[in-house]
Amino acid sequence: MSIQQRLAKLNPRQQEAVRYIDGPCLVLAGAGSGKTSVITTKIAYLVQECGLNARRIAAVTFTNKAAREMKERVGQMLKGKEGHGLTVSTFHTLGLNIIRGELKALGYKPGFSLFDPEDAKALLRDLMNKDAQVDAEQINTVQHAISQWKNDLVLPGEALSHAADDDEQYAARVYEAYGRHLKAYNAVDFDDLILLPVVLLQRDPEALARWRRKIHYMLVDEYQDTNVSQYLLVKLLMGERATFTVVGDDDQSIYAWRGARPENLVTLGEDFPRLRVIKLEQNYRSTGTILRAANTLIANNPHVYDKTLWSEMGQGVPIRVVVNRHEEAEAERVASEILTRRIKERAEWRDFAVLYRGNFQARLLELKLQHYQIPYKLSGGTSFFSRGEIKDAMAYLRLLINPADDNAFLRIVNVPRREIGPGTLEQLANYATERGVSLFAACHEMGLEQVLSTRAVERLGRFTHFIDGVRRRMDQGDALAAIRDMLREMDYEAWLYQNASAPTIAERRMANVWTLIDQLEKSMHRDPEEITDSEDTETEGVEAAISRLVLRDILEQQAEEDDSDRVQLLTMHASKGLEFPHVYLMGLEEELLPHRNAIEAGTVEEERRLAYVGITRARQTLTLTLARQRKAYGELMDCTPSRFLDELPVDDLEWEGRADKEDPDKKQARGQDAIAGLRSLLG
Repeated sequence: MSIQQRLAKLNPRQQEAVRYIDGPCLVLAGAGSGKTSVITTKIAYLVQECGLNARRIAAVTFTNKAAREMKERVGQMLKGKEGHGLTVSTFHTLGLNIIRGELKALGYKPGFSLFDPEDAKALLRDLMNKDAQVDAEQINTVQHAISQWKNDLVLPGEALSHAADDDEQYAARVYEAYGRHLKAYNAVDFDDLILLPVVLLQRDPEALARWRRKIHYMLVDEYQDTNVSQYLLVKLLMGERATFTVVGDDDQSIYAWRGARPENLVTLGEDFPRLRVIKLEQNYRSTGTILRAANTLIANNPHVYDKTLWSEMGQGVPIRVVVNRHEEAEAERVASEILTRRIKERAEWRDFAVLYRGNFQARLLELKLQHYQIPYKLSGGTSFFSRGEIKDAMAYLRLLINPADDNAFLRIVNVPRREIGPGTLEQLANYATERGVSLFAACHEMGLEQVLSTRAVERLGRFTHFIDGVRRRMDQGDALAAIRDMLREMDYEAWLYQNASAPTIAERRMANVWTLIDQLEKSMHRDPEEITDSEDTETEGVEAAISRLVLRDILEQQAEEDDSDRVQLLTMHASKGLEFPHVYLMGLEEELLPHRNAIEAGTVEEERRLAYVGITRARQTLTLTLARQRKAYGELMDCTPSRFLDELPVDDLEWEGRADKEDPDKKQARGQDAIAGLRSLLG
């Protein structure tokens, strides 16, 4: 299909958004308005109609899933060499590419480590425990403060000079030590992937010129979710040329707690006075009734740019509001109704989604769905490989097959505790950097005694001697037996018991570790035809098996996005970007939606946007549920209906379970429907 044929399939506003390339462009894309089609078609238009080389275009978004979908769709339009060199990635991947290309300017060595939030937390725990014993909540608070500072482009010195109280001053001092240690370890954390490129481009005119030559046109998806540093990255890269398109919707900005700044939409107009604003208001997802409810609700929020969603999908059925006695009755009602509706409407399980404000609301619902034998998928569970004990075990395995893996070394050198503190590790890292060797190799060098105390050198020596011994045993015979012996010898199980809140938790964590080793064994004993000539020793077999385990984790995480026939359970935050024929929104009560914290903090506008996101996930039917009473701290507490229910159009709502609002004839008909549904089930 030619680019002209693709353009002909778009509506007039979408076509305008694709064709406008002469300056900065903001596409205000309402929910379900086809924004991905606009971005992908515009990339093809820039290459095929405007003659721009694909390697000069960068399209960025926020999740790997969104980037993957965009890449696939562009791949269908740009054939052969047309798409070579095109960048379609997340913001953080773009930042990582800039860091890799500017290692010298940034003062990092090749092969730098990327600390995930758990690695970062372990370093913070070590640094903060130097002052006094700290609990998990204090560590989380400091970690969050450091993340916010980095997102807002506040460097340690500035954080310290602007600290408002003792707590902020303490966090700022930890921030400074944390940054120093990361640099010594030749490591960066997740927030650094944006912070470091922005600071570099601000301070280094040559680096800025290099990247402006590389990227001539930028497209940014989900622009309302950008934070201060992400906005600055776009602004710096595009500079005076101002050739970019950002696509966003201020009504779907629900990540303020993660640093997102919806006001970046306003800043954009101030920084780029020539900004063209194009509104996409035609919705291709929902019925007129659902969109009217969404428009009426969100009109209660202040707006810089007004927009009204409309649809050619017909008016559809009214929105149901179901009032239940208590939370158990609410869960029972949702589960039993999904069961009868599936049979009566000949629907698939996957056609139904239940959305809620907090994950705890899913617990009762899960029990009810299990009772009715309804298959479901709960989004947001912890991946096996993201568990702390699995990451520890994987770090040991990685270090055994690659002693130069500094990130693995840092994770486990003090797990279980070996009294090797962050001060020792900082000095070790500085020494290793000067010598140009890995941390593990540096522990074997005589010169280490010049920079570390005898006790510190001995402790590091004991650890590396232990790992060397395990590696020798792996080379000499049964590699798996050597790994199992290692876990027993270092008494990892006792370490888990010391650090777990209950013995059963430690037991479960150790069982997870043995499961991992079992999986490793199964991975080694695969079809002999798959094994290459280079894997003729068992140690090499272990190395390949460990690599396959890491790959399998990635594939399993992708498989979680499968389309199997199950009812979907997810938070409203997690539902963004998705759509379902039939949606249930649970817990429309004050202090739940809007949440108590938001009411107290005066951020109800974001909660209203969250409710708007929930409503606009529905294609055909929308059911809102609430309970009169809900259990809190072991007691039944009376609940107040959410203020958002009063903000919906009265004529589009059909109430159930509330005498003053309910039509008695409809109530009787509903009872007969339920009986008929149960009869067909039994039949």
